Amino acid sequence: MSEQPLPIARPLEVRQRALVIGASSGIGAALTELLVKNDYFVAAVARREALLAELCETINASSTSGGRASYYSHNITNYDEIPGLFQKIAADLGGLDLVIYSAAVQPGVEPDEYSFEKDSAMAKVNFVGAMAWLGQAAIRFQRAGSGHIVGISSVAAVRGRRMNPGYNATKAGLDTYLEALRNRLSQHGVSVTTIRPGQVQTRLLESAARTMWVISPEQAAQQIFKAIKRRKQTTYVPGRWRLIALMVTFMPSFVFRRLNF
Repeated sequence: MSEQPLPIARPLEVRQRALVIGASSGIGAALTELLVKNDYFVAAVARREALLAELCETINASSTSGGRASYYSHNITNYDEIPGLFQKIAADLGGLDLVIYSAAVQPGVEPDEYSFEKDSAMAKVNFVGAMAWLGQAAIRFQRAGSGHIVGISSVAAVRGRRMNPGYNATKAGLDTYLEALRNRLSQHGVSVTTIRPGQVQTRLLESAARTMWVISPEQAAQQIFKAIKRRKQTTYVPGRWRLIALMVTFMPSFVFRRLNF
């Protein structure tokens, strides 16, 4: 684990402070850049330190706002490190207002493949890692009576598709966990937002059998940021996926089983 602490804002300098887990590429990297452009102090967390360092250097060099990004290298599956690292980041930032969990893995799975190794890897990052990090955020925000938790889920969470059952299950689990946090924390003034992206041009798309309505990480980040500002409960990115999800949700099982996705 290594880190590059941020400069602390001066007492009269009001600035939002965000933590992005899974920030080295894809949606997490795009959100980190966008938050800095919008005057946030951002702590970027991911396993790949070289990518994180390059990302933060590029963002800070081109920033015209008062926002800044700093990185903390961390392997999501090292759960024992998380409480201490979370506290350190909060101290370095001088507080926390927003925590985003964007980390995810999705190895390719053949239609007739049942790999516990791949399923376990997805569960550890996509679901257990989210609980480990967002649980820390929940503790802090409930005590403070404010704060915002955001989880990057997927349209794959809606039903159990035949392609990559393990990935679908981890995202469905994340959805349920976020809903439970929302129900628990809303009475304490804490917002919880579930983001369900469709297909975004990231490494996760490499294993997709087919593509539909693909958008860039930057486009996804813009729509996610709008949902954050509005403190939405659940948002589809882009929004047209909501209609697809609604159709799939109420589709009879015998019909859904025949669909090749």
